[in-house]
Parts: sequence; C-alpha cells; structure tokens
Amino acid sequence: MDRDPIVEIKRVSFGYERARLALDDVSLAIAPGKVVAIMGQSGCGKTTLLRILAGWLRAGAGAVRVLGQDVNALDGAGIFALRRRMGMLFQFGALFTDMTVFDNVAFQMREHTDLPPELIEDLVLMKLEAVGLRGVAGLMPSELSGGMARRVALARAVALDPQLMLYDEPFTGLDPISLGVTARLIRTLNDSLGQTSILVSHDVAECFDIVDYVYMMSPGHIVAQGTPAELRRSKEPFVVQFVRGETDGPIPFQYPAPEAAVDYAGAAPNG
Repeated sequence: MDRDPIVEIKRVSFGYERARLALDDVSLAIAPGKVVAIMGQSGCGKTTLLRILAGWLRAGAGAVRVLGQDVNALDGAGIFALRRRMGMLFQFGALFTDMTVFDNVAFQMREHTDLPPELIEDLVLMKLEAVGLRGVAGLMPSELSGGMARRVALARAVALDPQLMLYDEPFTGLDPISLGVTARLIRTLNDSLGQTSILVSHDVAECFDIVDYVYMMSPGHIVAQGTPAELRRSKEPFVVQFVRGETDGPIPFQYPAPEAAVDYAGAAPNG
C-alpha cells in the first residue's frame, strides 16, 4: 500500500464463551479512501469483526490498529475518543423514535461539540440535503419509509465527518430502489467526504458495484480476497458458489443429520 492502512488486523482470534472461535487467525488491511466489503454467509464472523474494530469487543489474540491506534491497548476513555472519529450505520438505522429527524441528526453535534445552535442547524440541513431528505427534517421516524429512515440514519452517521465509516448490513430490508439509492450514497459520501468505509454484507450485486476490494469469510476465516472483478473471475469453489448464489458447493444447503433414523415425534401408537 502507498500509505499506512486506516485499519490493520493481524492474526486476530476471538471466541464467545463456551463456543467455537468466531474469528480464527484473521488478517486484513484497508487503505485510506477505499470502500471495502467484508462478505460471507450469516454467522461467519463478519459482525464480530466489525465490533472488534469499533472496540465493543476485545480480540482474544492478535493486533488491531484503527486510525493509527492500538485498539487492544486503549482504556475506556481511549475507545470513546476513537469512536468519535468513526461513524456507524446499524442494520436497521436505530433512529431515536421520540426525536424528530432534525434532532436525530443533530444529536451528536449537540452531545460532542460546542457548536452554536445556528451552525448546528445549517450542518444538519446540509447532511439531510446530501441524502436527499432536507424536506423531512420536521417529521418523526414513524412517518418515514424504511428506505428514508435508513438515509436519515446515514446522515446522522456522517454528522461529525468521521474518518472511518462502518456499515453493518446496510441493505437489509430495503426495496430495490431504496437499496440502489443507499448503495450510491455510501460511495458518494465516502468519496466526497474523504472517508474510508467498511461494509459488512452478503448482498453481492450491490456491494460489487460500489466497493474497491472484498474480503470473503467462511466461518471464522478469510478464505478469499480481491477486487470485485477478480472475484467474479475466480474459479475457487467457495467464491463461485457465493457470488452466483448456487445451492451446490462447499457451503452446505442441508444441515447435517444423523445417519440413523430418529423418531423425533415419539413412538407411533399401537393399533
């Protein structure tokens, strides 16, 4: 890489209590200004990895550097300071339901800055304009469609112009139009604000259209990586199955069952 990575993970492992390792010897690096996807089937460790980057979970082994900071070495105050340089779009937006759209977007500015109210108002309307929703500033979240709510959440996530954006399944539950709009906004905001973005997703078509690089995960491991074009050309069975959405391949469709017949319903009555 030409510049030091914004995110660098080296040989990271993590396990939940009484469970197999959710991450096992995972390494990756993400350059400034890039939009990168971490992809794989449900339960493969994608969101766990995102939580480690944000400092919500601490790696059991390995090194985690984010925005030049050794995350494993930070105390609570250090983690909080690091998160102020990051933005996060949660899977379903997670707007404050008792606040207007305006107040949702203004929340971080009021909590974490000393900006005067008139400047906050200008900035909030600017962020809403960037996602095409300046006109809904006075509405409540319950008055928005799912796609509009996700765009408001995106405006709130970039309110403080974070250096690093983390997206946890940003396309879940969206109709095709809202999905396309959200995907383009992620790319546009990343480039216009000079950010670096990480998307956790399993939506191949949308991610491949907007990202620069992809890491593909099988449970606990990174099993493939490359540009979208490289992965589309890949002959690796896992990549081929995932990208094409095929039933047959290394990702099993059938959950393993006992070889012998099992009477799950109990013995049949006599007679």
